[in-house]
Amino acid sequence: MLAIQMFPLGFAESLSGGALTFLLLAIGLALTFEFVNGFHDTANAVATVIYTHSLPPWIAVIWSGLCNLSGVLYSNGAVAYSILALLPVELVLNVGSGAGFAMIFALLISAILWNLGTWYLGLPASSSHTLIGSILGVGLANAMMAGHPLAEGVNWGQVRAVFITLLVSPIVGFVCAAGLLLVLKFLVRKPELFQPPPKDQPPPWWIRGTLMLTCTGVSFAHGSNDGQKGMGLLLLILIGVLPAEYALNLNAKSEELRKLETAAVQVQPILDAHAAAAGAGAPAPAKTAEENAAELSQYLQNDGKLTSQTFASVAAANRQLIAMVQGKQSLAEVPGDQRKNLRTDLYLVGQTLTKLSKTHEITQPQEMTALADYQKLLDQTTKYLPLWVKIAVAMALGFGTMIGWKRIVRTVGEKIGKEHLNYGQGASAELVAMATIGAADWFGLPVSTTHVLSSGVAGTMAANGSGLQSATVRNLLLAWVLTLPVCVLMGAMTFAAGLYIVLKHLVPHAAAICAALALLLIARRAWIWVRRQSPVEAAAAQ
Repeated sequence: MLAIQMFPLGFAESLSGGALTFLLLAIGLALTFEFVNGFHDTANAVATVIYTHSLPPWIAVIWSGLCNLSGVLYSNGAVAYSILALLPVELVLNVGSGAGFAMIFALLISAILWNLGTWYLGLPASSSHTLIGSILGVGLANAMMAGHPLAEGVNWGQVRAVFITLLVSPIVGFVCAAGLLLVLKFLVRKPELFQPPPKDQPPPWWIRGTLMLTCTGVSFAHGSNDGQKGMGLLLLILIGVLPAEYALNLNAKSEELRKLETAAVQVQPILDAHAAAAGAGAPAPAKTAEENAAELSQYLQNDGKLTSQTFASVAAANRQLIAMVQGKQSLAEVPGDQRKNLRTDLYLVGQTLTKLSKTHEITQPQEMTALADYQKLLDQTTKYLPLWVKIAVAMALGFGTMIGWKRIVRTVGEKIGKEHLNYGQGASAELVAMATIGAADWFGLPVSTTHVLSSGVAGTMAANGSGLQSATVRNLLLAWVLTLPVCVLMGAMTFAAGLYIVLKHLVPHAAAICAALALLLIARRAWIWVRRQSPVEAAAAQ
């Protein structure tokens, strides 16, 4: 076995050559997704300042890239864990297994390929829809191959919440941007604000400053929201491969650990009492730790029902949690080989308490308050983002913003409306997009920057009487409608037909070679697409 110490990233575990190869490939794919996300989605943010001549293109994309980087560093991780909540409990807890690796590779490869394809055609499709569709495909394929009902493939409750946000946000963008433009027309009596900008002439300083401000806000909000999707997947990979380093927040302060221990001890009698009332007998569980985990995992399925053993199992998991943290001044004092088990207990207890509250199985106000406070402390211990992960994703997203932006920018600036984008339209669309994305980030909900901003531009075109180009709108709607089902299919097929078989049944080195070749082919194709002109541009050049 080849022992490797990964000093730059703070890895303190020895990995075999095959495991290390998988780890690096998985991290590379996650960062590649964010890189593609950068030049695919963030082009929307710079379209207005470029097409109103407020900033030269090279300055606009560099500034947008820096703002994206800042947004990623500022993010709190709520959106990241909202995306991970789509996955079934089985895959979240066993991401380091062959099936877990197959899941990561399949959903990332599917998302990257669709993003590159829509970018090449100049269609501002949603990276959020792309990633979520791939996750759904992987979850459904995993359920089918394991012989489970499709209802257990993904967390449908979370899917519903995410989809409501993704469906409502474009409508908000269209209506609010149109309304804001009409308000501006009523309040600001300056015709030049609502006319196509003169060719190669910058706008007045106050218009220029406003558009630069809105570009900054949209880029920052995009980094804060979209950047978290890659961070969540990256941390999931690290937890699966290096649980001793990343399963728990080892930087948690000692007073936070003391609060967690105190809350766990206070909650234990509540759980024991409910276990006894449910007919489970004495508080001491008759099942093993693995059986209790299986009981809770089954309860957490979409159609999971409360049984006489559910409270006994969560009480047993909580008791085990107390034993592992009792007397510890830091989570780093927990032996490395026990940290993954502790994370499993933290995750299962937290998710179970959340579901028990939502289904009103616990109704006493004092008990509900105690369990809610405890659940927040559990989240603080497991839902964290290492600084280096933020920096890596921020750099990938920022550099991606600076490359390949022209195709999407041209669509947003020229092809949505029948007239050239004017100053008022650009400002209205970006102000609404900035506010919408910022609000979603605050509530931990993923939204599509592409959909919100493109819909906002369309709304301003309609409100201004500029008209819409039916062919472009039709292509946009078609791309938006197809993104989800195509990515579901791609994710499922990649997972089921290829990677799962390779990672489960071939030796690690052979699997690593196959995965490496796939990654190299994707990287080569991405580079060719970045440098090659589109057929329309090539014809124009001739």
